[in-house]
Amino acid sequence: MSAFLIKNVETLLTMDDARRVLKSVDIRVRDGVIAEIGTGLQGEEPVVEARGTVVTPGLVNTHHHLYQNLTRAVPGGQDALLFGWLQTLYPIWARMGPAHLQVSTQLGLAELALSGCSLTSDHLYLFPNGGRLDDTIHAAAEVGLRFHPTRGAMSIGESDGGLPPDSLVEREADILDDMTRVVDAFHDAGEGSMCRVGLAPCSPFSVSRELMRDTAVLARDKGVMLHTHLAENDEDVAYSKAQFGCRPGQYAEDLGWTGEDVWHAHCVKLDGQEIDLFARTRTGVAHCPCSNCRLGSGIAPVRQMRDAGVKVGLGVDGSASNDIANMWEETRQAMLLQRVANGADAMSAYEALEMATRGGADVLGRVDCGRIAVGKRADLAIWDVSGLASSGSWDPAALVLAGPRQVRDLFVEGRQVVRGGAVTTLDLPGVIRRHGEMTRALANG
Repeated sequence: MSAFLIKNVETLLTMDDARRVLKSVDIRVRDGVIAEIGTGLQGEEPVVEARGTVVTPGLVNTHHHLYQNLTRAVPGGQDALLFGWLQTLYPIWARMGPAHLQVSTQLGLAELALSGCSLTSDHLYLFPNGGRLDDTIHAAAEVGLRFHPTRGAMSIGESDGGLPPDSLVEREADILDDMTRVVDAFHDAGEGSMCRVGLAPCSPFSVSRELMRDTAVLARDKGVMLHTHLAENDEDVAYSKAQFGCRPGQYAEDLGWTGEDVWHAHCVKLDGQEIDLFARTRTGVAHCPCSNCRLGSGIAPVRQMRDAGVKVGLGVDGSASNDIANMWEETRQAMLLQRVANGADAMSAYEALEMATRGGADVLGRVDCGRIAVGKRADLAIWDVSGLASSGSWDPAALVLAGPRQVRDLFVEGRQVVRGGAVTTLDLPGVIRRHGEMTRALANG
């Protein structure tokens, strides 16, 4: 692979073990890895000029549903709570197929890349009309972001007391067989991996206890991570108490869904005992502040989680409930909500950015990513702080307070995915046109 030098970085937010903030430095990248950080580095490699910029690790998105960007701002779901929102959208999603999964993945990853995101998970839990997880994995390889897709599932349809229509659920034996297939076909556990696969039954109200338990056993046999939605809102907690006789945290623990290899989305309604459980077991949380606001779910107790030692990363959630996929906006919102709930000193801009980088990488088990240090992967976001958004800022490094909302350049594994604010790996205008055609067709039934 190629080598290059990033020269004259004004401020480098490393998120390394010492959380160093370095001034006026250069970065040498070789074979997709950070090879050297210093001042006045010289060499014959190509140079990326970074004067007037702040450089951070690439942002890490720990929860998404990429297919949903074909159903942004659907009128029937704009003002609904979670369960009503789902019931509005399920029939639309049932009309999708492989091409929808492929194009929505391309568009969604491009959108994330422009917001500085280099590593993203995706939770795909429905597979209508022949769609497969493979469709998203192949699309992600084209875009060039580091990808952590999860093979989701729904097995309890309306006729059995579940929320999803019967047409979107699968037999549990078939689910487990396909989980095995996709892990064997695509999961790469190695350092620097561009694709790791997780297993992710959708939620406690759309699959059985048996599938949750069997999936945990399979994941540990295969050495992959587990993911699901948990304690998202009051309805979610009430369902758990009514159906399982316990709170969501207890349900998760009883079925083997806590530990270093597990991360749960949302966790807005975790109580003190559940927070302690997650801290003790090193269970991760994907905090999705914009979606939680959009659906009226509440403010997650992130300050309490972090103080207790819970691993917390950020997620944009699906673009039908956000309705954008911008990790910069998510980071800012996470900071602001904790200040609303706990006071203006409850979360700094730097801590919010740490959750968006190192924190998310740790949640996904990627200690090779999310920090800038020699030997770590070259996932680097370059932010131009010489323009309008940062003008007048006394602290350009406090990006989520005053700073650009779009990245200037983004490198993933040393490969440039965004250059000068434009995606380099896709015909993005062509993807947008095709995506628009599909959206209109879905809207017209």
